Amino acid sequence: MIELNVLGTPLQSCCFKLQTGFYRDGYCRTGIEDVGRHTICAIMTKEFLEFSLFKGNDLITPRAEMDFPGLKPGDKWCLCALRWKEAFEFNAAPLIFLEACHESVLDLIPLDILKTHAYTLRH
Repeated sequence: MIELNVLGTPLQSCCFKLQTGFYRDGYCRTGIEDVGRHTICAIMTKEFLEFSLFKGNDLITPRAEMDFPGLKPGDKWCLCALRWKEAFEFNAAPLIFLEACHESVLDLIPLDILKTHAYTLRH
């Protein structure tokens, strides 16, 4: 079965450089086990990383025991949809790759809001 993105086209990979996604396969796809819904492909920013740390999720510090190198601005990462929405409400949401955001995001966030933070060539 082909998984779709928020635009209704085949889901593209978010990142292979870092092992991102709930299944650590480079895709922001989800399943029953993924309670956090890691479905938004985002480009990390200093503002978002600090916001996430403030909210109790340290994405900056490397964790060797979890094979996690720590994130820095410019890295692509699959975020939990509700965390991105929360960051959006606090003006700290990073840009996103719509083609790599799983269609289930639309259950939580309208496409018109996602498009306001879509990464394009002009960014």
